[in-house]
Amino acid sequence: MNSRPAPPPPLRPLSVAELDLDAPDGNVLSFRPAPGGPPLVGGGDVYALVRLRGRPAATVTGTVTEGQDPAEVLTALARERLAAAGTGSDAARLAARSRSAPEAAPPRTSVIVATRERPGSLARALDSLLAQDHPDHELIVVDNAPRTTDTRDLVTKEYAGRVRYVREDTPGLAGAHNTGAAAADGDVLAFTDDDVIADPHWLTALTEPFTADPGLGCATGLILPARLATPAQILLEAHGGFAKGFAPRLYDPAEPPADEPLFPFTAGSFGSGANMAFRAGALRKAGGFDRATGTGTPAKGGDDLYAFVAVLTAGFRLRYTPEALVWHHHRETWQDLRNQAYGYGAGLTAYLTATLVRSPRLLPALLARLPRGLAHARAMTASRGQTPGGVPGEHGTHHPWPRGLSRRERRGMLYGPIGYLAARTRGGTR
Repeated sequence: MNSRPAPPPPLRPLSVAELDLDAPDGNVLSFRPAPGGPPLVGGGDVYALVRLRGRPAATVTGTVTEGQDPAEVLTALARERLAAAGTGSDAARLAARSRSAPEAAPPRTSVIVATRERPGSLARALDSLLAQDHPDHELIVVDNAPRTTDTRDLVTKEYAGRVRYVREDTPGLAGAHNTGAAAADGDVLAFTDDDVIADPHWLTALTEPFTADPGLGCATGLILPARLATPAQILLEAHGGFAKGFAPRLYDPAEPPADEPLFPFTAGSFGSGANMAFRAGALRKAGGFDRATGTGTPAKGGDDLYAFVAVLTAGFRLRYTPEALVWHHHRETWQDLRNQAYGYGAGLTAYLTATLVRSPRLLPALLARLPRGLAHARAMTASRGQTPGGVPGEHGTHHPWPRGLSRRERRGMLYGPIGYLAARTRGGTR
């Protein structure tokens, strides 16, 4: 017997802002609303990205009462947060660096945006991608199984000569990504979604590491919320959202990280599909994306996770770089969040199924890692449950995750292998 879904909890909306300091305890360089968000007016709760000379360093949440200066309130909280990190922290080192000393020139890059019937959000994303400071890149829009000509009309008329239009008639995000990759001419292939606003330095920060490290096969970046206006958006961000923190990290298959016992099968910790790039040769060697995964297929997700593991198991390194920032417009409604929870669960087990189906040699490695990995996961879950306070963007804090959403995710995990095999049966292979 199906019960009526529980209503969303009553949560106050938060404004989203950016605060830039010249040092962890330094002066304010700027304070402004996040791109695409409403102006900061009056009092209320504010979620802010803290930058150090433009570089993302932390997030803070504060309540601004009527008559207070939001910049002063958030600056005090930011200084406390950064001071708690210590003078030897990444934050202090970032403050000492300056973009006046640029890294090596980034490689020729193709930016690929797969979309379906969302011309309004696509236009917003394209405007931000056309404002990138990367010196050598192209933009490709892949129109996935379109029902109307709206996307084609937008790209070929409003963005003629600036954005290439490619059509892929088979539904599925992975297939659309493969089609975009086949049409691209870049040495590096960057992927993002049609519901983001990219920071002007996003593409340069995401692709510079490929020049410095010839063994790098993939790079991922920071994803923060563009708006926190509805309970669904707030809950998603309060329980991790898409952010992976503010510390750069290198994942090397030759030196597995000690704190991830299931590596490389912990693909969800590496990054997300809205902010990722691959060396074109590495992605080809790994076999590209598995077309039977991803949004738009019965598998419902997992295309990005599959690609991360495929590149790592092909012998390439993966780097997470928080300076490569995009602002993501989370889904707004409660039903959207319920669907997302189910899709996350399905995508997780679908990608694992895809990995083992396409690379059966990895099964012994996965089985050998399971006992220690499960023990690690139980310990992490227990510690999260005991953590008080916190801000959106930190797992398990600030707002309790509804049990109904956890059940939806578990049901999705049970369904994932079935969805993946159904997609393959329907011809959803590469």
